Amino acid sequence: MMQAPMSNSSDSSLPPTGSSAIQRRVMVPDASALVATPRGSIVLTTEGEIVELTKAQTAERLKREPHLIVHTRFTARRFGVRLGDMAQSFDALELFGFVYPAQFCTPTPLGLARTLSLVDPAHTPEPEELAVELLTAARTLAQTLADQDYPGRDQAAALARTMDKAGWAWGPVVTAALGAPRSYADTGWLTGLEAWKKLPEWEETAARGKPGNRPVAPEEAGGRLRQLVGAGAEDRQGQKDYASAASRAFLPREPGEPHLVLAEAGTGTGKTLGYIAPASLWAERNDAPVWLSTYTKNLQRQLDQELTKLYPDPEQKSSKVVLRKGRENYLCLLNFEEGAGRAAAGVAAPGAPGNPSLIPLGLIARWIRATRDGDMLGGDFPSWLVPGAARAGNEGGIGLTDRRGECVYSACPHYKTCFIERATRKSRNADIVVANHALVLTQAANAHIPDASGELVLSENTQRVVFDEGHHVFDAADGAFSVVLSGFETAELRRWIRGSEARRSRRTRGLRERVGDLIEDIDEGPKLLDEAESAARVLAGPGWQTRIQTEAANTPAEQFLAQVRLQVLTRNTNDTTPFSLETQVSPPIEDLPATASRLSNGLGELARPLRAIAGLLSKRLQEEGDSLEPATRMRIEAAYGAIIRRTGGLIPSWMAMLQGIGREPDEGFVEWFELERSDGRERDIAMRRHWLDPTIPLAEVVLDRAQGVLVTSATLRDEPVLQTAPVEDVLDPFSGASRDIHDMPDMSAGPTMAEPPEDEMHWASAEVRTGAMHLAAPAIRASFPSPFDYANQVRVFAVHELGRARLDVLAGAYRTLFEASGGGALGIFTAIARLRAVHERLQPALAAKGLNLYAQHVDAMDVGTLVDIFKSERDSCLLGTDAVRDGVDVPGDALRMLVFDRVPWPRPDILHKARRSAFGGGRYDDMIARLRLRQAFGRLIRSADDRGVFTILAPLPSKLLGALPKGVVVERVGLAEAAQASADFLNQ
Repeated sequence: MMQAPMSNSSDSSLPPTGSSAIQRRVMVPDASALVATPRGSIVLTTEGEIVELTKAQTAERLKREPHLIVHTRFTARRFGVRLGDMAQSFDALELFGFVYPAQFCTPTPLGLARTLSLVDPAHTPEPEELAVELLTAARTLAQTLADQDYPGRDQAAALARTMDKAGWAWGPVVTAALGAPRSYADTGWLTGLEAWKKLPEWEETAARGKPGNRPVAPEEAGGRLRQLVGAGAEDRQGQKDYASAASRAFLPREPGEPHLVLAEAGTGTGKTLGYIAPASLWAERNDAPVWLSTYTKNLQRQLDQELTKLYPDPEQKSSKVVLRKGRENYLCLLNFEEGAGRAAAGVAAPGAPGNPSLIPLGLIARWIRATRDGDMLGGDFPSWLVPGAARAGNEGGIGLTDRRGECVYSACPHYKTCFIERATRKSRNADIVVANHALVLTQAANAHIPDASGELVLSENTQRVVFDEGHHVFDAADGAFSVVLSGFETAELRRWIRGSEARRSRRTRGLRERVGDLIEDIDEGPKLLDEAESAARVLAGPGWQTRIQTEAANTPAEQFLAQVRLQVLTRNTNDTTPFSLETQVSPPIEDLPATASRLSNGLGELARPLRAIAGLLSKRLQEEGDSLEPATRMRIEAAYGAIIRRTGGLIPSWMAMLQGIGREPDEGFVEWFELERSDGRERDIAMRRHWLDPTIPLAEVVLDRAQGVLVTSATLRDEPVLQTAPVEDVLDPFSGASRDIHDMPDMSAGPTMAEPPEDEMHWASAEVRTGAMHLAAPAIRASFPSPFDYANQVRVFAVHELGRARLDVLAGAYRTLFEASGGGALGIFTAIARLRAVHERLQPALAAKGLNLYAQHVDAMDVGTLVDIFKSERDSCLLGTDAVRDGVDVPGDALRMLVFDRVPWPRPDILHKARRSAFGGGRYDDMIARLRLRQAFGRLIRSADDRGVFTILAPLPSKLLGALPKGVVVERVGLAEAAQASADFLNQ
C-alpha cells in the first residue's frame, strides 16, 4: 500500500463553518481526483491537468497510484480491479461519514457535491467539473473538522489518532484538522472507539394500560388530513374519501360487524397521509399505539418522512414515532465492543503495525454516537460506509447486528443503553409504530405461547394495524407461518444451546451463560443444563456442510440432511445446474425414514431438559416475583420465552415433519426437500413445510384478534378481462370468497362503498390473498382510482418479434430502447442470471453513448442505494428484479421508460404448483402475472406531470390486459417501431 504525501494547500474562498471557526490551513491528499464516466474516467492530476482515460487505463492507474475517489468498492468493481490490488485510495465517502455520521448522501461524486451544497441542485455538472468539486469537497470536510465548535470534537479527535495509527488514509488530514486530542481525564475518550460509554440510558415507565375505544369519525379524519397536507395544498377529493374509508378501521368493534377494511388506492391518491390522519387521531384519544406495517424498508423510510408533517418538532416526533424491525437489524453494542477491543489491541503497543480492520470500526463508532435508533439495515447507517458490516458472512462482513438467541438481556453490560431494548420500550409509549410485515406477523405467530406465569402472551400490536403494501401480506404470512428444518436452522439451535464451538468465533455464549446463574441454586438446574448441552449434539455441528458433501456426516441431523441431499440429487436429472434444486418428500429413498426417525427421537430427548429448565424459570418467577429486581424479572421472562418458542413451537414442528415422512402431508400443507444453491455453491439443505393457504393462520392470529385492521395498496384487486361466464363461475376457484354486495354495511357517513355486482370478481383475489374470506364478518371494501391521465401520459408496447430471444438479441433490444429514451430507463428481469448476462453485453454499448448503467446483483451496492443513484442521475439506466419492481419511487423524468424482459409468470416450483391446483389452475397464474405487471406499471407514473413508456419484450396475452389502467391501449409492434415511437413520445 502506498501512503500519499500531504499537501498544505487550502482554499481561501471557503467560508468558516461556524461563528468561531479557526482559520488554520487544512491538509488535503496530494493525490489525483478521479471521477468514473460511462466510457472510463476523468482525472484531475496533482498538477491541475484534466485527463480522460479508458477503463483499462483507469484500472492501471488505480493499481499504480493513490487517488481521491468516491466509493472504493464500487470503483474497484466498475474498473475490474481487485481491492487488494488497488493503491491506497482516499475515499471521500469515508471522510464524509466521519464528519457527518448518520447523515444521508447519495454515494456518487454528484451526490456528495449536492449534499455539501457545492453545486446548484438544478445543475448537472460535467465530469471535469465534478473532479474539481471532489477536491473542493475534501477541503470543505476538513475545514468543517477544523471548526472549534464542531460537535463531538473530543471523540473525533481521539478516534482520528487511533485510526491514523491503524493506517487510515485520511488519518493525517483528519488529525491535522482536529488537532491533538485532550486528555482522557477531561474527555473520557481513550481511543474514541468506546462509543458505547456515553450513550443515554433508557428508563422503565409505567404500563400504559388497555386502549380506549373512542372512535374516529370520517369528518374528523378529514380535518386531520387538512392539517397534514397544509393550507394551500391541492384539494384531492379521492384522498379525502380514502381517509374517510380508512377511518372505518378505527371504530369500536361490534359483535358480527366488520373490523377489516380493504382499501385499494391508485397511485397518486395520497393514501399514506390518508391513513395517517385517522390512525394518529385514534392513537391520541385512546392512549395506545397504531402499528403501520410495510413490506419494504424503502416504504418504512418514506412513512417516517411523512410523519414529520404530523410532528414537525424533532423531540415530539421522537417520543411519538418509533421505527421497529427485527432484532437482526440493530447494532449489538456487545458485539461492537468485543470487535473494537480486538482491533484496538493491535495498535496499542508502541511500534505495532497498522490494523486495517480497526478503520471500519472507527467509522461505525462515529455513527453510534449520532444514530437515531441503531438500525444498520435500512435505518440511518449508510450502507456504503462499511459494506457488510451488519451481518457476518457478507462480502467484507463484520457481523455486528444481533443474532437469534445470542442476547443475554439484563446480563449484558450494555443492557441499559441497548438500541433494541430502547426501541422496544419506545414502541410501548409511542402513538405510531412503523414496523414491517415480518415483525408484525412473527410477533403474532408467537402469541399462542404462554408466558412464565402461564398467561397467554398477546402480541402488543394486535389492536389497530395498517398493512400498507397489502398486496404482499400473502407472501409475508407465507414466510411467518412456514417451518424449515435445515442445516442452517439446526446448527443455529445447537449454537444457541451449546455456544460457539468454533475456535475463531467471536462469541461463545450458550444457554448456560444466559440462564445458568438464574437456576444454579436449584438442585437440578446444573444437571439439566448438562443434559441439554449433551442432547444438542444431535444437531448439525460446525463444518456440517463439508462433512455432508464428503459423506462424513456424524450426527443424526447431518445424516438426515445427507439423505435429503441424496434424494434431491437423485430425483433431479440436471443436478449440475448452479440453481437450487427441489423434490417431493414422498416417496422417500430407502434409508431416509430411518434417519428421520433417529433425528426425531433425538429432538424429543433434547426438548425434555429444555422444558424442565423453562419450568424452573417459571417456578422462580411465581415464587419470587414480588422480590425480584425488574431487570432480573425481565431476564427470566425473556429466557423463558426463548426456550418455550423452541420447545413449544419449533422442535415439535420439526418432529411432526420427520414423523410424517413416507405419508401424505396433512391436508392444507405442502412439504418438499430443497438443496439451496447460490452462484453455484451449496448453501443449505432443507425440508420445508408451508401452509397451502397461509392466510388461514393470518386470519386466526392477526385479523380475527385485532380490533381494527386496514389492508391497503395500489394493487389489491385483480382485474381480469371480463369473460362471458357468470360471475359465480369465475369465482369458483376461490371457494366462494365473494359476498353479496348488499350485505355490506351502510357507508352513508363516508364514501360510497358499493361496487356493481360484476366487480365482485375483482375483489375475489383481494379477499383470498388478505385472509378476508376466512373471517366471519365480511370486509369493508373501497377502491379509489388514480387521478392520473394514463391514456395521455403513457405509451404501452408489446414487442412481438422477440419471444424467447437469445441473450445477445435481448441485450440488443434493451440497448435500442434505452438509447431511444436517452436514459431514465428501468429494466425489470424475472431471473437474476438473465439480468447479469444482459448487463455484461449492454454496459459497453451504453457507455459508448455516454449513459451510465447500474444493476442489482452486479454493482457493489444495495437496492436502496442503487435507486437513490438512479433518481439523482437523470439519464442513467438501472436493471433489477422484483425488489426494484416493488420498491422504486422516482417522480419526474429520471424514470421515463420501463422495460420488462418477459411476462412475469410465477416460477412453477412445488409450492406454486400446489397452490395453482388449489386456487383455479391457469387463472391463478394469470392473476399473479397481472398483479406483478400492475405493480411494475405503478412505478412509471408518480405525478401528474410524468410521461413514460412501458414496454414488454414478449407477446402480451389478452387475458393479462386487465393489469393496465382503463383507457391505456397496448400497441403490439416490432422493436424498431417501439423505439421510434418511444423517442417521439418522450421528446414531445
